[in-house]
This record gives sequence, structure tokens and C-alpha cells, in this order.
Amino acid sequence: MKEAPRADIGIFGGSGFYSFVGQTEEFSVTTPYGSPSDQISIGTFGKLKVAFLPRHGKHHSIPPHKINYRANLWAMKELGVSRIISPCACGSLQAHIKPGDFVITDQFVDRTSQRSDTFFEGSKVVHISAAEPYCPELRKIAVEVTRNAGITTHEAGTMVVIQGPRFSSKAESKWFTKMGWETINMTQYPEVVLAQELGMCIVNIALVTDYDAGLVGNVPEVTTQEVMATFKNNSENLKKIMEPLILRIPLERKACRCAQKPAEGAIS
Repeated sequence: MKEAPRADIGIFGGSGFYSFVGQTEEFSVTTPYGSPSDQISIGTFGKLKVAFLPRHGKHHSIPPHKINYRANLWAMKELGVSRIISPCACGSLQAHIKPGDFVITDQFVDRTSQRSDTFFEGSKVVHISAAEPYCPELRKIAVEVTRNAGITTHEAGTMVVIQGPRFSSKAESKWFTKMGWETINMTQYPEVVLAQELGMCIVNIALVTDYDAGLVGNVPEVTTQEVMATFKNNSENLKKIMEPLILRIPLERKACRCAQKPAEGAIS
């Protein structure tokens, strides 16, 4: 089996996001936590190697609660990836955040259950800080790039991560809205904290497709056709910003603490 080359940047997303790097080659990566969601495609972009992994699998066959998040992140780290770009679709919990908008997430609220969310299960006990889960340097770059592309962008937002595969009840959604949280999704946790444990910078670009159930009555009702049209437009906008986003990422990490080894803050 051909050994995978080293990569600089990792991206979780569908095959449509690969087009800007030209030709890619697929590699299988083994991990102590089992297989990643799919083979990893690696392409060259300028001086950088970029690794792509569809978190739901190439044919979107893995539901959010069954994704092997640890294998996905470990595989990226094995390839040498130090920065992760982690786009995802989401629902809006607030009327001012409209379908088609992008949100550069800065906080999360975990509402998942029974997901493997740490690499440290003993005998070493490690406690990471999740106070600032997303890389501030990458977030700043993502905000500037998306706004320069003419996309309505919210520079911060709290993502509620639910277990799935079901969506929220109206009561749950109203509760999340009342708490002031901005978006809702099923995959950002534990992806973000696992990246932290491995010392990788991570940025989430949340692509708003619709209003969540609790906003019914306060906003126009969203149809399936509108959701699909918004999703397609969001995907095109995401592909449009990937090239300038990668070009803006500095080769060396100096403006963030993401590379700090988790063990340095361990309490045993």
C-alpha cells in the first residue's frame, strides 16, 4: 500500500470542495481508533499539501452520531496536519441570522451523548481548557475572507451540538433560542475538542441552511425546496472562499496557543 504524503492543512467536507487544488490522490490511513470515515484525498495547492476527508463518508452514509471522530482527527494528525478547516451545515436559532449567512463559530454547547470525546482515557489523565475552542487566528482570517467574498458573515456565534439523527423538538429549539445561542448542528462536537487535544488549530465555518423549529411563527416558514437551494448556494460560496482562505493561513503558528501540548496542563 502506498504511503500517504505529509499534509499541512486538513479539510472536512464533501468532494465538491476539492476542485480548486486540481488533481488529488486517495490514501487509506489506519489509526488506533479504527478507520476514518473514508479514504483521505490529498492534493497540492501552491507549496501546501491539503488533505480532504468527508466526515459522513463519500456517499454521505454515516449518520452524525456514528462518525468515528477520533479516527478522523487522528488520521489528520498522522499526516502532519496542523490546521483543520471544518465547515458544516447548520440551522439558525436567531431571526437575524438568515439562511445563506455564514457564521464563524467561537463557542459550542454540547448536547450529545455517548460519543467518544477524548484520547485520554487512562492511565494519563489530561484536562484541556475548552474556554476558547476555536483558533482565534484562523477565525479572524475566515471572517475577513468570507466578508471580502461578499457573503453575509457573523464573526462569532455559539453552536448547539445535538446528538442526532433526529432534529430538535419545537420546545428544545425554543429553549436554545431563549438562551441566546445562534446555530444548531450535529457534528461539531467532539470534533473541535479532539482537534484541541492533538494540538491542531481548528476553525468552523457554519453555513446556515434554514431556521430551526423553535423560530416557526417568528420567521417565514422554510420549505424543503428553499433549504436545498440555500444548501447549493452555500456550497458554491464555500468553494469560492477556500482558495483565499488557505492562501491567508501563515506557514508558522505564532498568534495562537493551539499547538500547546495538552499534557502541559494535565492534572493527574
